[in-house]
Amino acid sequence: MKSTSHLLSRLVFSLLIISSFSTVKAQQLFSYSQYMNNLTPLNPAYSLIDKAGSVNAIVRRQWAGIEGSPSTFIFNGNLPVESIGGAAGITVLNDQFAVEHLTEINLFFAKSIQLADNQHLAVSLNGGIRRYAANYSALDPLDPQFRNDVRETRPNIGFGVLYYTDHYYLGVAVPEFTTRSLGNASQVDNSYFSSHYNFSGAYLFGKAGDEVRVKPAVLATYTKGVPFIADFSTTLYLKETLGIGGNFRTNNEMSGILSVSIEAVRVGYSYQFGTASNNVARGFKNNTHEITLTYRFGQNLGRRSLL
Repeated sequence: MKSTSHLLSRLVFSLLIISSFSTVKAQQLFSYSQYMNNLTPLNPAYSLIDKAGSVNAIVRRQWAGIEGSPSTFIFNGNLPVESIGGAAGITVLNDQFAVEHLTEINLFFAKSIQLADNQHLAVSLNGGIRRYAANYSALDPLDPQFRNDVRETRPNIGFGVLYYTDHYYLGVAVPEFTTRSLGNASQVDNSYFSSHYNFSGAYLFGKAGDEVRVKPAVLATYTKGVPFIADFSTTLYLKETLGIGGNFRTNNEMSGILSVSIEAVRVGYSYQFGTASNNVARGFKNNTHEITLTYRFGQNLGRRSLL
């Protein structure tokens, strides 16, 4: 009886994962809600906006409460190279979804040139490795579609461009440039690991030291074979310490965002939920939680940029 129950639970779990693949393929990889406070993993040229060094961590758990749901950890850190107007750093990604596991490590270098007063053009180049593993046979070893596991390690290269001033920025980046799909055991064309094109922009209203400042931002991502997704956000900063905001994605998702900055530390939290009718009907269950932590260091701590 116990073995029958165990087999039934495995079959139910397999059906859940199989049905979820179509959902995952309909969304972009490496998306996170608090991009407006740390865009570097998506465009390393952004690291030049803040002249201080920093380390950042993002922990994201999607569909909380469901076994095998996607979870993502992103770490990035950078050091300024002020003598040449540059910055160097690292980005580490660990992404897990059921039996699929992606690890990526990238080193990057960014350099800016001054075009005019308070106008800069920054470019970045990143390179590293991507390691993909999928234990598909653990789902159902009797199903030929999931018979073969996958283990692949591939080099990665990417670039970014960012035009910025004291009040706004516009950027485009391809942080993961891939010439072929990575990991195609269970999908004929697995766009989950194709090249991603990120377009971003933000504008910061108000002056430094104002009691209230407002920053609308946008992030749009295109991947071949995946629907185009745009994210629109607005953040209200009170005394440059408390940030209250929200965003809306064109795939019917919304987020509430709260951040607190005290001296060299910033902590942020976001709660993301679907706005489609089936999401609203089930209430606030199995939604997405995201926590961010930033620590700034160096000689330029007083020059924090809210961009």
